[in-house]
Amino acid sequence: MLRNREIQMLLLVMGSISITAVVVAAFISFVAAAFVFIVSMLLMGTSLLFTRWRYRELAKLSVYLREISNGNDSLDVRDNQEGELSILKNDIYKVTLMLSEHRSRLQRDKMQLTDAISDISHQLKTPLTSMTVMADLLSAPDLPPAKRTEFTHHIRIQLERIDWLVSSLLKLSKIDAKTIPFKKERIAMKNLIQKALEPVMIPMDIKGQTVSIAGDDHVSFVGDFNWTAEAVINILKNGVEHTPEGGVITITFSENALFTEIVIADNGKGIPKEDLPYIFKRFYKGKNASEGSIGIGLAMAHSIIASQNGVIDVTSGSEKGTQFRIKFYKHVI
Repeated sequence: MLRNREIQMLLLVMGSISITAVVVAAFISFVAAAFVFIVSMLLMGTSLLFTRWRYRELAKLSVYLREISNGNDSLDVRDNQEGELSILKNDIYKVTLMLSEHRSRLQRDKMQLTDAISDISHQLKTPLTSMTVMADLLSAPDLPPAKRTEFTHHIRIQLERIDWLVSSLLKLSKIDAKTIPFKKERIAMKNLIQKALEPVMIPMDIKGQTVSIAGDDHVSFVGDFNWTAEAVINILKNGVEHTPEGGVITITFSENALFTEIVIADNGKGIPKEDLPYIFKRFYKGKNASEGSIGIGLAMAHSIIASQNGVIDVTSGSEKGTQFRIKFYKHVI
C-alpha cells in the first residue's frame, strides 16, 4: 500500500503538517511539542488504517467485478450500511441485475432465433423437395404435354407458397423486433371488415359460403388500418378453410367505454380441445389443419393485435364451429 503514489502524497502532506505543528509547539514548551507529536502520529496511523480498509473494500469490489465479467451474476455485494462506499456497492449490484437480465434476454433471443431458423428450414424443405422432383421429371424428353403442364402448375403453386412463407416470416420478425411503427388512426370497423373480406370472397363463392355482418356503422377504434386488416384476413381465411360448403361466417362488432370488440364466428367442424392452447403458436398445426397449412397465419394475427393494445381469444367445440373474439382496449391495461 505504501508504494501507492496517493498514499505517499498523503503521508508527505500529513508529515509536513505534523513537523510544522511540533516545531511551533516546541517554542511553547517541551510538553506541548510532545503532545502535538503523539496526536499527529495517532492521526496519521488512524488515517492509514482507514485508508487501508477502504483499499481492501475496493479490492473486493474489483474481484466482484471480475466475477461479473466472467458471467457470475449470483454474488451480492450490498452491505445495507450508510456511506459513499455502500452507495457504490448498491449501484454496482443494480448494474449487475441489469446485466443479468440483459444476458438472459440475449440467451432467450438466441434460442428463439435458433428455433425460428429450424422451423423455417423445416417449412422450406417440403416444397423445395417437391419442386426438385418435379424439375427432374420435367427434364424427361418423353414426358407427355399434359404432365408437363401439371408439373409446371404444381411448381408455380409451391413457389407461391414459399413466397408467402418468406414474406410472412419477415413481417413477423419485424413485429417481434418492434421495428414496425403501428399507426394510431381512428378506423371505422365497417371499413375494416370490408377491406378484410376482399381476399376471401372468391374462396367463399367457390365453397358456396355466406357471410353475415352486424354492427353499428359508428363503431371505431384507434389502430393501424392495413396491419389490422391483415390480422382479420388471416382469421377469416382460417374460417373459410375450416367451414364446409354452404357454411356461414358471422362477423359482429360493437363498442363500449372500455374497448371495441369484433367477433368472427363460423359453423365449421371446430378446433379440438387439445389444440386450443396452441393455435396462436408459430408453425403449430392442429389435427384438423389442411395439408397445405403452414401454421403461421393465426400467429401473425395474434402478434399484430397484441402490438396494438389488443387481445384475441378463441372458443370452439367439436362440430360446433369456432369463435374468435378480438378486443381493442381504449386505454392501456
